[in-house]
Amino acid sequence: MVDSVALRERLIGEDLDPGAWSNGPGDHYPAHAHAYDKIIVVASGSIRFGLPGELDSFDLHAGDRLELAAGVVHDANAGPSGVACLEAHLPAGSLRNGTIRQADGSW
Repeated sequence: MVDSVALRERLIGEDLDPGAWSNGPGDHYPAHAHAYDKIIVVASGSIRFGLPGELDSFDLHAGDRLELAAGVVHDANAGPSGVACLEAHLPAGSLRNGTIRQADGSW
């Protein structure tokens, strides 16, 4: 687990307005896309994202960050201990570099 207050402050420092959410072990989101860009930072637990047609599945753990461009189809499965995340939404096209994942726990 990382300090969720510090994560929130870092996101606010990027002029973002993060919200918090969590899911229990194994909770599943089927493939879908959003009309907005979003940034997700994992505060505790883990979550597996699938990006059909773009990348294979990958896991995010506490301290990892995902920047997901609008329109990117993805699915997600909470890990065996569940997951708690901070998430911020941006207008479509704000993430000029597309989908980026920082999965080294350093964020």
